[in-house]
Amino acid sequence: MRIPPFKRYRHLSQIAAVFVLGAIVGSIVYNVVFQQSFNMLWVSNQELEAQVQQYEDDIKTLKKYRYQQTVIKEIKIRTEQQDPPLDPVVDKSIVVQLRDDLSELRGKSVFEIDTYSKFVRALLDKKIYKVRDKEYTIEIKTMLLMEGMLQIWVDVRPVPVRNP
Repeated sequence: MRIPPFKRYRHLSQIAAVFVLGAIVGSIVYNVVFQQSFNMLWVSNQELEAQVQQYEDDIKTLKKYRYQQTVIKEIKIRTEQQDPPLDPVVDKSIVVQLRDDLSELRGKSVFEIDTYSKFVRALLDKKIYKVRDKEYTIEIKTMLLMEGMLQIWVDVRPVPVRNP
């Protein structure tokens, strides 16, 4: 029995190796593009969910207190920009948690805002929120009440990691 020489098939094996390598590189590039677009979609979805929740709370409060002019109807929370900007998902998550903490102020009289502001500052100043296994602290910078809308500007900073 005669064995054919493998020199004849070396060229075909190189072509097959280049084809398999191209398929692997192509699948890696496709996976990177897919993951990036999916991440952008997920971030956008998180932002839209937070907005929907805010709008639902505002609608419920506005319906409940539509005939009362001197109550807090809406609460808007704004975060101040930092030099290394926070991840948008972390920022939105902290705003949602903070809005839940401040939901007790809805429907309260605007004439007693100084009492509420002292209460809010005592309750939330230097409070630590945990998002994605990282801790963040907030500091209230400004509170502004105008026409039933309470706007609060906060500064969000990551808590430094302590080494034991």
